[in-house]
Amino acid sequence: MFGGGEISLPADCPATLVPFGMGVILSKGTLLKLIEKSESGATVSGLFGVARINSEHSKAVLGQFIGELLEPAGGSPEAASANSEPAFDVDETELWEAAKTVFDPEIPVNIVDLGLLYRLEVKRDAEGRRIVEADMTLTAPGCAMGPAIAEDLRLRLSAVPWVSEAVVNIVWDPPWNCDMMSEQARMILGLA
Repeated sequence: MFGGGEISLPADCPATLVPFGMGVILSKGTLLKLIEKSESGATVSGLFGVARINSEHSKAVLGQFIGELLEPAGGSPEAASANSEPAFDVDETELWEAAKTVFDPEIPVNIVDLGLLYRLEVKRDAEGRRIVEADMTLTAPGCAMGPAIAEDLRLRLSAVPWVSEAVVNIVWDPPWNCDMMSEQARMILGLA
């Protein structure tokens, strides 16, 4: 059931999709990767995207597997992370592909094709961990979904296996305009 940082869900489990807030049932057997655990529950990723499982369900359904994901056999999470890092240089394509799974809930186009993602950069901290920094903007400064979109991007970047941490900044320079959209985005929105 457990291996390679993923678990197979042992039973059906209620969850909330991030950032949409839509309640779903994750089916028994769904492969999950733990992104983050807190007193209020667990954030997981899988083919469905990113979801939050409240503490009642994360303890009841995931139980010991959450503990295994946080403390893999053979040592602390830090040691496991250091030992499981790939020997090759990072492929930033994985980051851009992860970012393409993030959508503004009000627009049926991903943030990359909308031209909202300005920068993705991988840095190493003093311990050698890979930290991803991202600069993104919004279509309008008053966009109420901005923090949710930024958090969705942070969670999806954090889910890339070799990423230790992701930091997302919302920036306003340069100001976004329709010319920043890809041709595909313009076609989807009927602007081409």
